[in-house]
Amino acid sequence: MHTEYHKEYSPRLGRDMEFKVYGHGGKPVLVFPCQNGRFYDWEGFGMLDTLEDYLEGGKLQLFTVDTIDAETVSLVDGDPYTRVRRHEAWYNYIMEELLPRIRQINGTGQDLLVTGFSMGAYHAGNFFFRRPDVFDSVIALSGVYDTHDMYNGYMDEVVYVNDPCASLSGMPEDHPYIQLYNQRKIMICVGQGAWEDLLLAGTRRLDEVLRRKGIRAWVDYWGLDVNHDWPWWKKQIRYFLPNVVGQP
Repeated sequence: MHTEYHKEYSPRLGRDMEFKVYGHGGKPVLVFPCQNGRFYDWEGFGMLDTLEDYLEGGKLQLFTVDTIDAETVSLVDGDPYTRVRRHEAWYNYIMEELLPRIRQINGTGQDLLVTGFSMGAYHAGNFFFRRPDVFDSVIALSGVYDTHDMYNGYMDEVVYVNDPCASLSGMPEDHPYIQLYNQRKIMICVGQGAWEDLLLAGTRRLDEVLRRKGIRAWVDYWGLDVNHDWPWWKKQIRYFLPNVVGQP
């Protein structure tokens, strides 16, 4: 399998940022790790084996990236004003620095699929709902899509735009993104087994907001045996991917 490692300086973050590329072409996929995870976690947890036929067949090209969760969503004792502005700097790094590199490397000109599990699902949903003109599909598994617990209930204009439940709730009915969302592919999934309680509640909150706004989404609730863990995420990603890129 074609693999590339990149370490590049980010002016917006003032540090080197790392990412990896898997696959030689096809649909570009922006991949976020779980909370406090790293860009190599999909490789380490065997997700590349799960998607090998898609990658070797040129259907997908993965771009697995780093977050700065330890300075933002995970720094629960830190000042929320500072933390969320650091998060916004990271958002701008992804959008303004990394995405041009992804387009350069991928070369297909396609819009991106964005995906992630657990906190990675929050990031995936947040990027998709902020920029449906860039991302044409999202697969978010076992996520929470509001920021109440991340920032201890703190809200300001920067938190608002990074809180899908809040920003979608406040979106005017005639906002052009509503129509654009309904031209995209939105897949949200959560299990109902061990360690999924908070994620199940978070998914239901987003589901209710989407329904109220008339935004069509495939929100799927899996069974009581479906735990918050990689073996299930592997099954779920295989289940939803054909809706985006067809069979491998």
